[in-house]
Amino acid sequence: MRLDADTSSPVYLGGSTALAGKMATVRRYPTGKLEQTLKSEITRLAKKQVRATCLPPVRDVRRLKRTVAALRKTVVVPSRLGAELQAERAAERAKLAAAPEEVKAARLSLLLVKKLRRRLGITQGELATLVGVSTSAVGSWEYGKAKPEGHNREALVALRKLGKREVAGSLATKAEEVPREAKGGARGRKKRR
Repeated sequence: MRLDADTSSPVYLGGSTALAGKMATVRRYPTGKLEQTLKSEITRLAKKQVRATCLPPVRDVRRLKRTVAALRKTVVVPSRLGAELQAERAAERAKLAAAPEEVKAARLSLLLVKKLRRRLGITQGELATLVGVSTSAVGSWEYGKAKPEGHNREALVALRKLGKREVAGSLATKAEEVPREAKGGARGRKKRR
């Protein structure tokens, strides 16, 4: 039997085949439509499989993005406050600045730190507030356990140029900026009875 691609009419098949001499009606489908149909079906099934595989992670990503956005909103306020506090501290450090040559040439011994503090009429705690360190750090400078370095050394050199009034004004300004509750309140040992 011979197949014609463009007809679906009966065709006489001659020769010595088993169907020789018989008429057969053959239904023919163009191969282009079959290929296109298979291709579209495979594409549809592949997309369905990809959606089934990728949709749960996409949902998880969306949920996580919402969570991150909510967390960012809660972090914005403290980060702004932290940035403002750092800016204030930088401004304070800028107030107590000295030229690098002066800092390098300055000799700061334990007696000089103590004399500077006494000349300005301030306590170790007040000097610590002005420089931006703890009271124990000032005590260790005065007793020779440690030496002021970096910004602390620069601040002490700058304090040498100031007088009692200027130092008192700086302390008053810092006392207004940081209320007693923010410092942590009164600390100390309880008295035994």
